[in-house]
Amino acid sequence: MADVSLRQLELFAALPNFTTLSAAAAHLHISESALSQAVTGLEKTVGEQLCVRRKARGLTLTPAGQNFAMHARRILADTRELVLGSGPGEELRGPVKLGCYASFATSVVPELLEGFPRRHPGVDLEITVGSTDDLLPALQSGRLDVAIMYERFLPVGYRRREIYPTELEAHLHPDHPLAAGSTVDLTDLAGEPLILYDAAPSTINIVEAFAARGLEPRIAARVTQIGLVEALVGRGVGYGLLMSRPNVLPMSAEGRPVAVRPFDPPVTLSRVVGIWPEDMILTSRAAALLDYAVEKLGSYGRANVVQNTAAHDRRRLV
Repeated sequence: MADVSLRQLELFAALPNFTTLSAAAAHLHISESALSQAVTGLEKTVGEQLCVRRKARGLTLTPAGQNFAMHARRILADTRELVLGSGPGEELRGPVKLGCYASFATSVVPELLEGFPRRHPGVDLEITVGSTDDLLPALQSGRLDVAIMYERFLPVGYRRREIYPTELEAHLHPDHPLAAGSTVDLTDLAGEPLILYDAAPSTINIVEAFAARGLEPRIAARVTQIGLVEALVGRGVGYGLLMSRPNVLPMSAEGRPVAVRPFDPPVTLSRVVGIWPEDMILTSRAAALLDYAVEKLGSYGRANVVQNTAAHDRRRLV
């Protein structure tokens, strides 16, 4: 049997995250020469070249090296679970690393970061907020246990669990004529100035929504921050189209009210889901985190949105 230590696996599993051996060594708190020797030792043991090390071009893993790193991460994860895993009735303990999609992080992260550690004090929750391009590679490399993202446009190869349903909504100035109704038809907005939230997958969602009705939006401004969309809507510059989110007050950062209306007929129905690579086993801690997210956020949906919107409008008029 090949003589490979867990330390060697740990060192090599980290290499896909770096472009140079020196950067990897600094992160791993080891000298570059020691890391190079560890890699060379692994290559001799497995009988294959696992990476190419060139001073001018940095560090590149061979196909065999990429496969080895992937299996090394699995072995390390299984080993951690063997050491940290709890039996029935025992308290969960150990780390769980969660990724959250940036556009709805303010609606999800506070709920989880406040309540989950109270329920499971032995679990060390670490949260990373980012885009699809940030989170998917982190999941594949083992730097995240699970990520919460929109289900639309996800690539194959991931298991998923629904957290809450979501749909496209119209954000209007309270004095806008369409704000007088409880719902909005997308056709009625086609000629209005749109403050476009210009970020994936929002841009594609909006373009497809209008195209499905044979319409084109009249874009007044393109912005990459949801807060700026709300601020411009609150000042009456135009309307916004955003996916519904829990724990959100209908007002801008400047404290100006915003009227939020669902569409009838509905537009862009989707789900926010917890995902993890299908070839990875979800840890008991990550599974408990998803359980908590579903418990606290899973009741959010269309009926809840309409009810809360009507209640807020009544309070605003009093």
